[in-house]
Amino acid sequence: MALVCDIPGLNLAVPRGAFPDPARDIDPASISGPQNAVLAAGCFWCAEAVFRELDGVLDVVNGYSGDSAATADYKTVCAGQTNHAEVVSIDYDPARISYGQLLKVFFSVAHDPTQKDRQGNDIGRQYRSAVFYADAAQKEVAESYIAQLSAAGVYSAPIVTDVVPLEAFHRGEQYHQNYAALHPEQPYIAAVAIPKVVKVRKQFADRLKKEPS
Repeated sequence: MALVCDIPGLNLAVPRGAFPDPARDIDPASISGPQNAVLAAGCFWCAEAVFRELDGVLDVVNGYSGDSAATADYKTVCAGQTNHAEVVSIDYDPARISYGQLLKVFFSVAHDPTQKDRQGNDIGRQYRSAVFYADAAQKEVAESYIAQLSAAGVYSAPIVTDVVPLEAFHRGEQYHQNYAALHPEQPYIAAVAIPKVVKVRKQFADRLKKEPS
C-alpha cells in the first residue's frame, strides 16, 4: 500500500511566489513497479508534450475522465455535453520521479490552476484543472501540495483545481496521441504547447530525459 511521508531536509524557505517542492510525497519504498497519475490541465496536447520531457515518465496517453465511456469521444466532449475533462494518463517510474514532482510540473508549467473551467482561450468544463486520484495516498499528496502552494502565495488568485476520485480513464482517439511532436507546425501547438515545453526544459533541466521528446 502506498504511504505518504514528509520529505526530510526539505528547504521550505523559498521566496514568496516561488514554486516549492512538495513537503509531503508518496514514499517510494512503499510502492514498486510503474505507477500512474491522471491529470487534467486544459488541452491534453499541451500537457502531454510537457510530461513527455521528464525522466522517469514512461508513457503519456491522452484521453478523458469524469463521465461515462459512452460519451468519451472528442466531438461530444468538445460540445460541452459531458462531465469529462481532457486528461493525460502518465505512467512513471517512482524510483526516478515521484508523484509529488509530477504535481510540481503540473502546477508550475502544464497549466494555470487558478482558471476555472478554462485555460486561456480554451473555454469549457472539459478544460478544467483537476487531479484524478487513484488512492488515498495520491489524494493526500495533492491536497497537501495545494495547501502548501496557497500558503506560499505562489498565485495571486485562489487555486481552483478539483481533487476527485478516478472512476475511469478513457483513451482518446489515436490521432490525438503524441500530437504536439507529430504536428509542431500546427498554429495552436506553436503558440501554446511549444512555449510550455521550452519552460519545462528551462525550469526542470535536471529532470529531463537525456534524449528530449
